[in-house]
Amino acid sequence: MTDVVTPERTLAQPRKHRHSSPMRRKQNATAYLLIAPFVAIFVLFLVTPLVYAGYLSLFREQLVGGTAFVGLENYSRALSDPSFLSGVGRMTLFLVIQVPVMLGLSLLFALLLDAGVLYLQRFIRLGIFVPYAVPGVVAALMWGYLYGPDFGPAAQIADAVGAPAPPFLSADWMLFSIMNIVTWEFVGYNMIIIYAALRAIPAELYDAASVDGAGAVRTAWSIKIPAVRPALLLTLIFSVIGTFQLFTEPNLLQSLAPNVIGTDYTPNLYAYNLSFINRDLNYAAAIAFVLGIVIMIVSYVVQLSAQRRERKERAR
Repeated sequence: MTDVVTPERTLAQPRKHRHSSPMRRKQNATAYLLIAPFVAIFVLFLVTPLVYAGYLSLFREQLVGGTAFVGLENYSRALSDPSFLSGVGRMTLFLVIQVPVMLGLSLLFALLLDAGVLYLQRFIRLGIFVPYAVPGVVAALMWGYLYGPDFGPAAQIADAVGAPAPPFLSADWMLFSIMNIVTWEFVGYNMIIIYAALRAIPAELYDAASVDGAGAVRTAWSIKIPAVRPALLLTLIFSVIGTFQLFTEPNLLQSLAPNVIGTDYTPNLYAYNLSFINRDLNYAAAIAFVLGIVIMIVSYVVQLSAQRRERKERAR
C-alpha cells in the first residue's frame, strides 16, 4: 500500500530541515572559531582606533578650560585649511600624471610578457617585480642618494663635466622625482595583477581572432585589453588610495630638501606632523577622517565612471 501524500504532509516536510542538525551546528561553531582571531584583530587594530580617532576629532584641547567638545568644528577648519587643501591639490596632480604612466607601463609589460615576444621572460618578470619587494624606506633612501645634489652619481658626473648640479630635488622637480620613485616601486605589482588576468583569458578567443586574421596588436587591443578592464579598475582604485596616503617618500626626502618639502607637502605628512610634532591630536584626527572621505569619493567616482562606460559599450 502506497502512502498518500496529503497537502498537510507536503507542507510539513520542509519543517524537518528548518532546525540544524548537530553536525551542522558543530560545523558552524568550528567556522566561527576559526574566524574569531581575525575578527578580534580587526576590531582591536582597525575598528577601535577608528572609533577613538572619531571621538578625538570632536574635541579640542585649550589652554584655558582644558578639553572642550566642539562638534564638527575641526572638520570645518580642515575644509578651509590652506595647508591641507594645498596637499590635496598636489596629490590630485600626482594622481593625474603618475597613475596613468604607471598603469600604462604595467599594462605594456604585462602584454609583452603574455605575448611571449621577450627573451628570458621569467628573469624580466622577476626583475620588474623585485622593486615592489624593496621596502619603501629603502627605496626612498636609495633614490635620495641618486638624486643627491652633492654626493649622488648624477651630481658627480655633472661636476666632472663642469655642468650644473641636477635639479631633481628642486621645487620644480621634486614632485616628479617622487613620481619616479613610486612608479619604480609599483609597476611590477600592478603588472602581476594584469598579467594574471591575461592568463585567465580563454584560448578560444585567440583562436577565433587568428582565424579572422587579427594580428598581435589587434588581438591585444580588441581582446586582451577589454578582458582585463576589471583588473585595471582594481589597480586604479588601489593607486588612488595609495596616492592620497603618500607619506614615506616625502618624509624621507624632506631631510635632503627641507626648503622644498614642508610639513604639509602631502595630507598624510601634514596629519603626522600635526599629531606627533604639534601635538594637536584632535585636529589631526579630523584631517585623517576628511582625507578618508576624499579617498572614498574619488574611488567611487572612478568606479562609477568605469561602470557607466561599460554600460554604454554593452548598449552598442
